Amino acid sequence: MSQNVAYLDHVMTRAPVVPVLILDDPEQALGLGRALVAGGLPALEVTLRTPRALDCIRALATLEGAIVGAGTVLDGIALAAAVEAGAQFLVSPGATTRLIDAAERSTIPLLPGVATASEAMALFERGYERLKFFPAEAVGGVAHLKALASPLPRLKFCPTGGIGPDTAPRWLALSNVLCVGGSWVAPADAVAAADWGRIEKLAREAANLGAAC
Repeated sequence: MSQNVAYLDHVMTRAPVVPVLILDDPEQALGLGRALVAGGLPALEVTLRTPRALDCIRALATLEGAIVGAGTVLDGIALAAAVEAGAQFLVSPGATTRLIDAAERSTIPLLPGVATASEAMALFERGYERLKFFPAEAVGGVAHLKALASPLPRLKFCPTGGIGPDTAPRWLALSNVLCVGGSWVAPADAVAAADWGRIEKLAREAANLGAAC
């Protein structure tokens, strides 16, 4: 199937920030997820970078109010495993022909990553209008993505990579940005200490970033 733009718009506009999470403990994932959802960030991207990432997705899929996605989806095998674990959206750092072919056979939508106009155009040819811009700060920052808005008006992005609370408003102010991805809302020390109150506060601050844009 082609990309489900309406569903991805629903996910990407629920809050201005999608937390990008590296998790390896399902119980810890639930505590973190509760804090982030309570703070106003319902869309959660769990990256497939740890041995138990899929178990964490399974745990978060049971959390009321959460929209759980799988990030760092690199191939069709990872895509199928993430879907089986309960992922409701998928995110990749880039795109290959095989990955896009696998995504088109899935009912769960993929947000593929791009860094250039040519990559974005290639995916647009395949029916993709919602994309991840990655690594956002390293490949030209706000000015780069702003320059793509006029020649590629139907494309909307979730910039991810190097974005923090101080720079996020500049990204969110762009006409072709629906949300940003960021890990700053879940600092490793706060997660390790199960300081869910601190994380909920960070999430609440992040959820309000779009108000000024």
